[in-house]
Amino acid sequence: MQDRGEEKEVKFEEALQKLEEIVDELEKGELSLEETISKFEEGVRLCRICREKLEEAKTKIEKLTDEL
Repeated sequence: MQDRGEEKEVKFEEALQKLEEIVDELEKGELSLEETISKFEEGVRLCRICREKLEEAKTKIEKLTDEL
């Protein structure tokens, strides 16, 4: 698993695309239990990254609009 510093280096678009791929794989239902759990864990990690990136963007936008 990546540490927090490495997670910050992942671009939002890349994380979202990978998350969508994982969802597609999980929806097919063809993975073993172990693979499913592993993909789910990765999906949760990517979801956290996306949420953090969106929160950072929201904060920047709020800061910029407050300065107007």
